Amino acid sequence: MSPRTALLLPLVLGLAATPALALAGGSGGMADVAVAAEALAPNRYVWNDASTVAPVAAAPVAIVVSIPDQRAYVYRGTALVAASTVSTGRDGNETPVGAFTILQKEEVHHSNLYDDAAMPYMQRLTWDGVALHAGKNPGFPDSHGCIRLPAAFAKKLFAATKLGGTVVVTDEVIDPASYGEAIPSTVADDAAATAKANRVASDIATNFDQ
Repeated sequence: MSPRTALLLPLVLGLAATPALALAGGSGGMADVAVAAEALAPNRYVWNDASTVAPVAAAPVAIVVSIPDQRAYVYRGTALVAASTVSTGRDGNETPVGAFTILQKEEVHHSNLYDDAAMPYMQRLTWDGVALHAGKNPGFPDSHGCIRLPAAFAKKLFAATKLGGTVVVTDEVIDPASYGEAIPSTVADDAAATAKANRVASDIATNFDQ
């Protein structure tokens, strides 16, 4: 454990009643978010996006999900502004990797595949049942392929994103503080192509709800 992680660990572990970690009143930088993210317990998150406090002509939001990290990292432009624990697909129902766009957003959503299960703050990545949404977050892969988020984080993320936003799912461990700069410029094009393919599939499908 790094010295900075050790300093932040008591703060993170003391979040039983308040799962979000605020960094110095919103003044923390990317390194602070990255260090806090490393120490997060299951169902916890850190959010430090100043644009939600004083909205301006903000850069677009991109989301990077690292399956081995079991983390979602949120970037505004190239700046890391938030991070959360996640639960991705379990063995046999693995979450697909690649670049996606947000195809659909529904604040209130219920699955028609899994016993009408509630999936609040749903943000669809594919038309065959993969989405970001609030759900059980035990700290390990446990979903049917979706990316489950802590409820409070899912609500904030839902408010920060737009249709067409980029979501990258990777099977690699990443350095979150620098990854915003490393995202290739082709990601948006790749995500747009994925979205187009998914829309074509949706025209054929008779039932594309999760």
